[in-house]
Amino acid sequence: MEQECPHNRLGTAIAPLSCTGGLKNGVEPTVLGSLAPGKGFHNTVGPLLFCTIEGGVRRTNRPWTGDMSTRRVDLNSDVGESFGAYTIGHDDRLLSSVTSANIACGYHAGDPSVMRATVRQAIEHAVALGAHPGFPDLVGFGRRRLSASPAEVEDLVLYQIGALSGIVLAEGGRLTHVKPHGALYNMASEERPVANAVARAVKAFDGSLVLFGLSGSRLLEAGQAEGLTVASEVFADRTYQANGALVSRTTLGAVIDDVASVVERAIDMVATGTVTPVGGEPFTVRADTICVHGDTPGAVELAAGLRAGLEAAGIGVVAVARAKPAGQTQ
Repeated sequence: MEQECPHNRLGTAIAPLSCTGGLKNGVEPTVLGSLAPGKGFHNTVGPLLFCTIEGGVRRTNRPWTGDMSTRRVDLNSDVGESFGAYTIGHDDRLLSSVTSANIACGYHAGDPSVMRATVRQAIEHAVALGAHPGFPDLVGFGRRRLSASPAEVEDLVLYQIGALSGIVLAEGGRLTHVKPHGALYNMASEERPVANAVARAVKAFDGSLVLFGLSGSRLLEAGQAEGLTVASEVFADRTYQANGALVSRTTLGAVIDDVASVVERAIDMVATGTVTPVGGEPFTVRADTICVHGDTPGAVELAAGLRAGLEAAGIGVVAVARAKPAGQTQ
């Protein structure tokens, strides 16, 4: 039901949610939100301003015109993707710039030793620890679409989360989020049965984990339907199609490796809540977290430049789900 929110200056109702005097269902919100002075629960993570009241969530897709110092965004990267004698990326240097690490779980990349070493590095850098499950396709680096039933997808995602979580616990950390990899990510973004399977696996393992997914995707819808906290992801180093999907890596220009261009795109997505696709008009995105691919040429420089550029623009760079300090357990 439409009603004007007394705490939000802008917006239209999009979903039912309750709020009582700064508490969400009587409990202070944890992830993807912050309490603002006055009544109501105000979320200023990502490009949209939210305020929850009884009867609806209000949001605006109009450009942010307030103080940029109140804006926050997560910076994530896919890491731990080396395997045996093969080294991919420069994880230790990359982890000094990002706030969330999506760690390969041994199917598309990674192995037990690489997984453990990456977890240790992430904890040392106080980076949030996430599972990065993919299809069992080492040769194709998990970027080839495989034919798998929803039940098989659910099981392979659950298996990989469990494997990484065991290592995380052994190292005194805490798993905070899950982000599918490559073809699995793309299929879950487009196909609701695949998205449902991923969301079920995450919920079955730990319903408190945050599910990362492409802004506007079926995966985010499935996560919300399962009662999970979701984080809407955008890509500063990739170009978009007009339908909101990423341009295929096989297309020339799909990956952006110019630092200045990446920083400009990221700030624009956070500040305006829009992105301009190839040959199209700008469309709305929600940027809770920004991805920099670890295997993008110059990824270390991209991540460092991106963090510096966001902070110079007054945008705070913080993890969606904060990692526990080393030595603490769940």
